[in-house]
Amino acid sequence: MMSVLPYLVAVWIFLTGCYGIVTSRNLIHAVGCLAVCQSATYVLLLAVGYRDGGTAPVFSDVEPGSRPVVDPVVQALALTDVVVGATVTALLLALVIQVSKRHGTVDPDELSELRG
Repeated sequence: MMSVLPYLVAVWIFLTGCYGIVTSRNLIHAVGCLAVCQSATYVLLLAVGYRDGGTAPVFSDVEPGSRPVVDPVVQALALTDVVVGATVTALLLALVIQVSKRHGTVDPDELSELRG
């Protein structure tokens, strides 16, 4: 029987991060909240790839199909997700540094030059 709890946790983490982004008055805080939103995908991928009693998909000592294994594609996606998340966070923080240097603030309300 599949549990719905990991999916609910992923939704809760995502909504918590979205709330932080919407209510943020600091660009650094907003980037951190975006990273929290992105970490919900880790939980989601773990929930999708979980198999009760599953082991690593290494078949050097046993015959394929003799035991349940977890999906290696989901593991690869999770690793890719971590790398992409770290890259996006680093890029956004670099942009925040440039905004801070140019405008002297990280408060989005004070960045009137960026309004259309």
